[in-house]
Amino acid sequence: MKYVFGPVPSRRLGQSLGIDPVPLKTCNWNCIYCQLGRTRPLTNERKDYFPPEEIIDQVKEALEAHKTGEIDWVTFVGSGETTLHASLGVMIRQVKALTSLPVAVITNGSLLYLPEVRQELLEADAVLPTLDAGNAILYRKINRPHPAITFNRIIDGLISFREAYYGKLWIEVMLIKGLNDTEVELKRIAAKLNRIHPDEVHILLPDRPPSEPWVKPTDEEGLLRAQAILGNIAKIVHPATGTFDLNGSEGLVDAIVGIITRHPMKEAELVETLKQFSSEDVVKTLNQLEESGKAQIVERYGIRFWSASPDFYPTDGKDLAG
Repeated sequence: MKYVFGPVPSRRLGQSLGIDPVPLKTCNWNCIYCQLGRTRPLTNERKDYFPPEEIIDQVKEALEAHKTGEIDWVTFVGSGETTLHASLGVMIRQVKALTSLPVAVITNGSLLYLPEVRQELLEADAVLPTLDAGNAILYRKINRPHPAITFNRIIDGLISFREAYYGKLWIEVMLIKGLNDTEVELKRIAAKLNRIHPDEVHILLPDRPPSEPWVKPTDEEGLLRAQAILGNIAKIVHPATGTFDLNGSEGLVDAIVGIITRHPMKEAELVETLKQFSSEDVVKTLNQLEESGKAQIVERYGIRFWSASPDFYPTDGKDLAG
């Protein structure tokens, strides 16, 4: 399907049926750790990138194709920034009319300073924004935002949203070695979280291929320091385990591309997903995937990852002009 994928195993949402409302890679941030590569160019325009009625038709089809218990959450998670789709609020309401499953929205939180965006997200059962820095300088270094998305707007938007929102507000902090895992920077993040009052803080590590080759996850000491400073509501979220659903009307290669476009996979993970097939068929499928021109192999941390071919991963970390 073009807009709906999975369900895929999620670190926090069990088996999650994903809804991708924006084209790859439509985003107003260019995070150094992004698993989808660099954003070229930055986009900060809200519009209907895809017809909302087509997206909802595919959601309905996917829900009907799965039995009770096969999906835990329905999640809006874009190949970029989810809230850039102008009809997100309408689609959240329509999905909730289709199913009793809880609905989550994964977002960088950059547009929560806009009253209309805050209003649209109120009906979601969980909203998962990002806060990787406690000051403007580090925010610009890690998230590399569109000029309109200032650090103060991020914080003000999160505070205002929390005041009106009664669902689960789970804030993500991606810990990067040598940047935001020091005592000083973690205390700055903690100070901002104390103003926002999230329900939980999820400490994540860049375990998928980061955009910049020099990005490294924090170490065990950094994780312990983060837990101690960010408080009792903070928890380390480990990589998800589980199965990827490759069923659908398209062929196997296109089904895989549908997942790795939003969720790059380790080669070992992909082979495990294909274990129902013979070893010959697995090799054949991987060869077809590479020859299709729709996928690429990216090496990070000495690991081979499969990602969508349009994603841009520099090898030297220097080319920022694109």
